Amino acid sequence: MDRKGKWVLSSGALLVIFLGRMTTALEVPLDLPQPPTITHQSPKDFIIDPRENILIYCEAKGKPHPSFSWTRNGTHFDVEKDSKVLMKPSSGTLVIDISGEKAEAYEGIYQCTARNEHGTAVSNNIFIRQSRSPLWSKERKEAIMVQVGVSLVLQCRPPAGLPPPIIFWMDNNFQRLPQNTRVSQALNGDLYFSNVLLDDTRNDYICYARFPHTQTIQQKQPITVKVLDMDAINETVAAMYNYTNNLFVDSPSGERRPSFMAPLGRSSTQMALRGGVLELECIAEGLPTPEVSWYKESGDLPSSRMSFHNFQKTLKIADVMEADAGDYRCTAKNSLGSAHHTIKVNVKAAPFWISAPRNLILAPKETGILTCRVSGDPKPQIAWSVNGVPIKDSPKDTSRKVEDDTVILSDVQTGSSAVYQCNASNEFGYLLANAFVNVLAEAPRVLTPPNNVYQVITNNPAFLDCASFGSPIPTITWFKDSQTSILNRDPYVIHNNGTLEINVAQSLNSGKYTCIASNNLGTRENHVYLEVKEPTRILAQPEYMVVQRNRKAVFECKVKHDPTLIPTMNWLKDNGELPDDERFLVDTDSLTINEVTEEDEGTYTCVMNTTLDQDSASAMLTVVEEPDPPTDLELTDQRERSVQLTWIPGDEHNSPTQKFLVQYEDLLHQAGVWHNLTEEEGTKTTAHLDLSPYAYYSFRVLAVNHVGYSQPSQPSRQYRTNPAAPDVNPTDVHGVGTEHNNLVISWKELTGLQSNGPGLQYKVNWRQKDVEEDWLSETVANTSKYVVSGTPTFVPYEVKVQAVNDYGNGPAPEAVVGYSGEDVPMSAPESVQVLVQNGTLAEVHWEPVLTSMVRGRLQGYKVSYWRERSLHQAEAQQEEQQVLLLSGNRTDGRLPGLKPYSLYTLNIRVVNGKGEGPPSPNHNFETPEGVPGPPSFLRIKNTDMDSLTLEWGPPQDNNGRLTGYTLKYQPVNSSNELGPVEEMMFPANETTVILADLKYSTRYKFYFNAKTIKGSGPTITEEAVTIMDEVRPIGPAFTNVNSSVVGEEGAVISWEYFGPDKNVYVEYIVENSKEDWTKECVNGSSGSQTHLIKGLKPGTSYRVRLAVKDHSEATIHSTEELVITLPEAMKSDQVDLATQGWFIGLMCAIALLILVLLIICFIKRNKGGKYPVKEKEDAHQDPEIQPMKDDDGTFGEYSDTEDHKPLKGSRTPSNGTVKRDDSDDSLVDYGEGGDGQFNEDGSFIGQYSGKKEKDTHEGNESSEAPSPVNAMNSFV
Repeated sequence: MDRKGKWVLSSGALLVIFLGRMTTALEVPLDLPQPPTITHQSPKDFIIDPRENILIYCEAKGKPHPSFSWTRNGTHFDVEKDSKVLMKPSSGTLVIDISGEKAEAYEGIYQCTARNEHGTAVSNNIFIRQSRSPLWSKERKEAIMVQVGVSLVLQCRPPAGLPPPIIFWMDNNFQRLPQNTRVSQALNGDLYFSNVLLDDTRNDYICYARFPHTQTIQQKQPITVKVLDMDAINETVAAMYNYTNNLFVDSPSGERRPSFMAPLGRSSTQMALRGGVLELECIAEGLPTPEVSWYKESGDLPSSRMSFHNFQKTLKIADVMEADAGDYRCTAKNSLGSAHHTIKVNVKAAPFWISAPRNLILAPKETGILTCRVSGDPKPQIAWSVNGVPIKDSPKDTSRKVEDDTVILSDVQTGSSAVYQCNASNEFGYLLANAFVNVLAEAPRVLTPPNNVYQVITNNPAFLDCASFGSPIPTITWFKDSQTSILNRDPYVIHNNGTLEINVAQSLNSGKYTCIASNNLGTRENHVYLEVKEPTRILAQPEYMVVQRNRKAVFECKVKHDPTLIPTMNWLKDNGELPDDERFLVDTDSLTINEVTEEDEGTYTCVMNTTLDQDSASAMLTVVEEPDPPTDLELTDQRERSVQLTWIPGDEHNSPTQKFLVQYEDLLHQAGVWHNLTEEEGTKTTAHLDLSPYAYYSFRVLAVNHVGYSQPSQPSRQYRTNPAAPDVNPTDVHGVGTEHNNLVISWKELTGLQSNGPGLQYKVNWRQKDVEEDWLSETVANTSKYVVSGTPTFVPYEVKVQAVNDYGNGPAPEAVVGYSGEDVPMSAPESVQVLVQNGTLAEVHWEPVLTSMVRGRLQGYKVSYWRERSLHQAEAQQEEQQVLLLSGNRTDGRLPGLKPYSLYTLNIRVVNGKGEGPPSPNHNFETPEGVPGPPSFLRIKNTDMDSLTLEWGPPQDNNGRLTGYTLKYQPVNSSNELGPVEEMMFPANETTVILADLKYSTRYKFYFNAKTIKGSGPTITEEAVTIMDEVRPIGPAFTNVNSSVVGEEGAVISWEYFGPDKNVYVEYIVENSKEDWTKECVNGSSGSQTHLIKGLKPGTSYRVRLAVKDHSEATIHSTEELVITLPEAMKSDQVDLATQGWFIGLMCAIALLILVLLIICFIKRNKGGKYPVKEKEDAHQDPEIQPMKDDDGTFGEYSDTEDHKPLKGSRTPSNGTVKRDDSDDSLVDYGEGGDGQFNEDGSFIGQYSGKKEKDTHEGNESSEAPSPVNAMNSFV
């Protein structure tokens, strides 16, 4: 079934529709007879603006459409007699023009009546009153003089307005007066002072009243308040001010316990109406200012509906309930005591509905009940009317029975339709409801539109509507997929209004549903569809972020949703829209905020909406930055060598301060340079600073948090200390000789701050250690070293350095030991012996050099050794010298990295701080034989079906006398499993062998090594595949390997490859080079392949080969080497032909000549010249040529077996076609413009002369017709 264009309702909409139908009166289609129903009316208490026309609403519906009339103050209001009053057409709404009239003339109680032949409905009583904003009465306000500390009330007393005005206090500059726990505005508008301060003195306390309906603001005369401190005024001045009775408020001025200013006394009562707002107020005076708290004596305060205002002085409870009645206690408390006040709250109720009467639609002979159930305090009185007339005054009806709040209608008859009114009232208000009784006989009709599509999210309830009408009320039956009858049980619920509810919808509930409405007059059905969708879920929620200022913040929000629903991602900041700022970038699944600032802090929420549901997730963004610098630096507890520094921390910017860094500047010694002095914890604001004498200090403080350092604070004031003798001596004192006959005494100079006073000098002392002699001394200044000359070589000295200034000497210095200068050693180690351990390791021993011969600090011994030659070579081939440095006073060492079967030479030197001594005599030793190195190569050649040839080269390092070679080999199957191993031995003088009796088409793996008397050396491996019998090889095989040079720096290698391995490489190396081969991986597919080698050197010869490797980069197979020589690069003095003037001129002349010839040809063609094409066509008739189509002038396809023969030497693809070579000429070569043309007689005009022949051997793979030009060329 085509379901396009069906209505789609969301689950949210379904729920609203269902609940609405369950709570509203039964609707009758407007095409059926029905009594009037009031649909819109003005509120009961209607306050009007006297500057605008009066609009009193009264709208109703019915069949036939009702007529309207009005009463005013209980009597008929004749609208037609008043030219200022207009009733809207087809409506009862009144429009009263009050221009030129006073609105008071139309005040009163209005009621609208709507009637037709089936009944009469009435509206509420609408009380019309004009809004009023009377002026403030003129009054003279004298200044209020009060003593500091007393309480005070400034009365507002605004004029009575309708509705009451909104009160607020401001000054002459229209700025609101600040309010707090001490000063606040009461509910009646008065301004209360719990106690006054001197700062409360001012002459512009102004009370303003704003009237909402007229949007006017009126002000009271300014009130002047003068607060006096009587303790500071003498008795004479006090007497001068005491000239009236009301100058001072009669209340105490000193500290006192609280007492209540409003309400007065210990208790009071207050009444509230159910559903309204209860406001309880307690304002207390006292000094210190008291704090107010609330609690309910008989229960808990309703936290969900309760709020505090006016600094806890007002308790506000919304939507008052009967349970809110009781005793509320407010407590005012300060340090001197407390006061209590109890407010007894009584809750009354205007009438409210428990069950309002609803419209009845009855069939003839049926019975119905109208119920009007209300409640209230006091209990409401209920009065019934019919068609606007009290039932007691209406004609008697035997089918009607009234029992208090119920009207019972029995055995109704056609024509007995009417509108009943229920009026419930008490002293606090009234309720009026209209309910009609409509007697009809009507067959069922389904009001829900057909083919609705309902969509709902999985696990949510689904409501399928089947709104119907009929009289008697139809019975509703549901079916699913036109087959299954739905019973009223889980998971289905059929409501009284026909709605089908599925408690927890699942995907299996999707489908077509049919509802059938039936009564005794007929049957109707309707089809709807349910689609159950997957829910929207946020998979990756945004996470809480702490970001530094000016950095980037990224919130992720990845969502999964039903693919058939269109999602909409929306981001919110603090539940509002994102700022309109280009720094906020919204992506598919993320929000990026660039260069964040403090204003970006808040909660960010990603909301994913579909037409059916939504999901959201939130995360907070906290912006941190370096703290603000501390302020208000102050120096206290000032002493000779210390001071205390205090400061006030700056803003931490959401990152707690970890520490404070105190820095100082010495203006006397290093002005402009700040040094770190001390650090304090981030919770401290004081630091005790130890100071040095003779300095001009300034201090500053930096705060440090997780982000970094703050800017420095402003410097403190300068603090100077007095001079004194030095407290410390120079550090890092050393005595080191730079020559063999001197001693250099050095130290680290004191800083200006360490000098402690002017005239800083250094007293240098020295003497030879362990020698009985006096200290020698010298005093120097502005230097960090002193040189003592004429010392013996490398002897110990005791040295010390003392600081001295104009105020005395520093503390006694400690002596340190140093040495005079060194000289190079005078002798070499003796008794050198070498003990050879094996072919690669030997030990060397010697006698140490005497300490007196070392002449300095012994660093160690230097062993130099080198390989003279291999023992199987007669000629010496000395290799690079190796050096072994042995630190300390050693007498032996090990010589690693020796080569077997070699002759070595060594010598030894002693080393001190000055240099190396003479070498010992050269000492020779030999190393024994070892295992050989790997063979230099292993090549596989002449691969056949059952044999192959192996070639190898001897090892580069024999490491002894070769005794032979060992070859092992074994087959490898297709699953890389190894077969049995065969082993062969060869003498040392052989370099090739032919292996026979191998299996054809089999891969073999070869292992090859060399041997000496010490054993076998490392093994090299190679793989090869024997070829198949009379078939190209299955294993790695290369054929038709060729090369060609491309330009000066490139070469092309081409080959054909047939093998299972795909790791094919092109390898090349400069001829006669010892470098490694350069490898380039290429396509390992079977068949013909080419590869371009780039970046070669011009004028250089290269060896090139192809190789197949396994996964371990071992070579399985390689080709023979090709030699490629590239041409020399073009010399710079060669002339570029294209830049020569004569060549450019020649080309221009040729181009001009060709242009003239083309123009001549074009002129001749336009004269109608014909070509003998027809004769050529007749001469080349072929029975397989398809005739030319007359309708479009194109040629059919041609077939000629000769034309499709491949060229000699070419390879024919398996499908029998020959692809056209890339170098084939374009069709443009055969004619001007490239398109064939026809003459007036339909013959083809082609250009036949002077053109090269085209190769017509092209495949007919295309579905398009062949070109006419190609077809004609096949005839020529």
